[in-house]
Amino acid sequence: MGPTIKLSSGHEMPQVGFGLWKVDNATAADTVYNAIKVGYRLFDGACDYGNEKECGEGVARAIKDGLVKREDLFITSKLWPVFEDGDKVEPAIRRSLSDWGLDYFDLYLIHFPGALKYVDPAVRYPPGWHYDGKSEIVRSNTPMHVTWAAMEDLVGKGLAKSIGISNFQAQLIYDMLRYAKIPPAALQIEHHPYLVQQELLNLAKAEGIAVTAYSSFGPASFLEFGFKHAQALVPLMRDDLITSLAAKYGKQPSQILLRWATQRGLAVIPKTVRPEIMAQNLDCTGFDLEQADLESITAKDAGIRFNQPSNYFPTDKMWIFG
Repeated sequence: MGPTIKLSSGHEMPQVGFGLWKVDNATAADTVYNAIKVGYRLFDGACDYGNEKECGEGVARAIKDGLVKREDLFITSKLWPVFEDGDKVEPAIRRSLSDWGLDYFDLYLIHFPGALKYVDPAVRYPPGWHYDGKSEIVRSNTPMHVTWAAMEDLVGKGLAKSIGISNFQAQLIYDMLRYAKIPPAALQIEHHPYLVQQELLNLAKAEGIAVTAYSSFGPASFLEFGFKHAQALVPLMRDDLITSLAAKYGKQPSQILLRWATQRGLAVIPKTVRPEIMAQNLDCTGFDLEQADLESITAKDAGIRFNQPSNYFPTDKMWIFG
């Protein structure tokens, strides 16, 4: 295993993992299996990705073939907003565990803040954002302290070794820390040179919360959705600064972007279906960027966020990052 990050829960989390968002169901099992063969040990999944069953099949095959043992792996899943009512949290994690074929998750995150009205998995699973499956956003009245107490219960029941949050902002985190019996061990956020969120990183460091960066390659993950602000930007893989640094260090642009994050203490979860690129991405901690180069990448920050509900569908009820 490569470098790890010590969580406040006492557990070690691999610093470089494999993200499972948008991994196609038809290839997910093979993708996970191949990633394990390449050397990945952290897999970042979620109910909302709709591929947990297939990802679990890849894990099961790797264990059966003797590539790894369960305890060698670090599996993350996430609680979707429609399951944030206190009595819906445990059934939600049990459904995800069943799909993965696992007894516990190493890390279980609240995917987004802002509870939504419960949708029974028998009606639709994954449930998505809309109560009616089309356009209706219906909020739940459940406050975060109720959801978090239910998350804490998962640790006591052995269903999750560590618990954390995703897409949370500073004010809510400060509020959580006032009542949490188990503080969040990890925070997952969109993080790339176009969206650095330095003040949020400062908070996490001060409070001992490990940070995982997603969408490390910026707009690349969002072009397929037709986001105009993603299409208008220079792809980071072709950005003049990033490509010049790749040439300087004899690395790929992707490795420069990942090392910018990992050298600053963050975990990363890139994904690809190509084994040779899997290996490249995994090999992003064996060299160091000069401090001036780190700072020049950070200086590209433009506060441009891609992964927010209002970018995917019209809504006046889910301004999570307002």
